[in-house]
Amino acid sequence: MKNRVKRAIKAVLYPLYERRLLNQLDFSETPHHVGVILDGNRRWAKSNLGANPEEGHRAGAMKIIELLNWCQEANVNIVTLWLLSTDNLNRDQGELDSLLHIIAAAVDRLDEIGKWEIKPLGAQELLPDWLQEKLRDIEKRSKGRTEKIVNVAIGYGGRHEIVDAFRNYIRSGIEHGLSAEQIADSITIDEVGRHLYTAGMPDPELVIRTSGEQRLSGFLLWQSAHSEFYFCEAYWPDFRRVDFLRALRAYSQRHRRFGR
Repeated sequence: MKNRVKRAIKAVLYPLYERRLLNQLDFSETPHHVGVILDGNRRWAKSNLGANPEEGHRAGAMKIIELLNWCQEANVNIVTLWLLSTDNLNRDQGELDSLLHIIAAAVDRLDEIGKWEIKPLGAQELLPDWLQEKLRDIEKRSKGRTEKIVNVAIGYGGRHEIVDAFRNYIRSGIEHGLSAEQIADSITIDEVGRHLYTAGMPDPELVIRTSGEQRLSGFLLWQSAHSEFYFCEAYWPDFRRVDFLRALRAYSQRHRRFGR
């Protein structure tokens, strides 16, 4: 009875709170690029369904389209979603196989909707061949579809990305006939940036992490040097529009100094 009353009160109050938040925001000043660490699926499953990770991952996948629609309403042009880390690839094979298929179905759904250009980020060579092929096909098919870009970070790790960037930079120098000394002398921050997975994109102005954890865990390590961070207590499947609007409000209230 008590829980039913609480739900009824929330059903009345949250729409009012949403409208209040919307009135406080100027969407012409919202971040152009938002990164999101979708954390807490397994803990959500444990607290709601009795420790069934697969159901947690499915619930989390269903939340993605809601978030992207909120971002579109707020004039966010690029969204980077961390769906699977390189560390996650070490999970129990049964859970990993299930998670990979859930992620694949979620990306298929984004492609079917047709609102966004979809760009995979990560060490794709670490993924199963069938998923690599699917991601390549979706990236090719969605290219130039719209100005709204969704980066799906699958098999992604920030350290791995930086190592890949330096490796590709060195290979590029060798292909152009440069000596080791010339390659070392020509390296710059901009040169490294041109070899990151996000090459050609602006860095994220805002990074959101759900589940209450207050760390990046390697997400966009290089790109987030000047990002603002927002940590939300809700597990990812419970993330609401109110939480997203709160993150935008927090961002709008900060004075970005870019290290100065």
